[in-house]
Amino acid sequence: MTTPERRSVREDTSWVLAPLLELPHVVHAAVISGDGLIEGRSPGLERDAAEGVAAMLSALQGAARTTTAAFSGEPEVKLRQTVIESDLGWVFAIPAGQNTCLAVFAEREVNMGVVTHHMQVQVATLGEKAMGSPPRQGTSA
Repeated sequence: MTTPERRSVREDTSWVLAPLLELPHVVHAAVISGDGLIEGRSPGLERDAAEGVAAMLSALQGAARTTTAAFSGEPEVKLRQTVIESDLGWVFAIPAGQNTCLAVFAEREVNMGVVTHHMQVQVATLGEKAMGSPPRQGTSA
């Protein structure tokens, strides 16, 4: 059973992470930049741990792209999903826009299809919100 603390989310990322944290057996969720920085995290995930996860997952995503390119002979590889299985559970990571990924840690009993589906829904929502905002423009002299 999960604790209520794990179900609340910091204000800045609640709209992305909260629906994922509501799923049975989901323990943590995070938004991670491609350069290994934590952009958002579930409240039960300590800052130091989140930063370590972000750095390692960024490196893992890069290694997965390079490995896939080497196996396939195609230099331009776009990852759709990275999955890690351990005796403690699962880590799922999917691209969430340019240079960002959404990651979830779940217990072994989790329904993998449900989690990855909901992650895709959240990424689509993130994309819609980003598209709804006007692009940033530099000032011209």
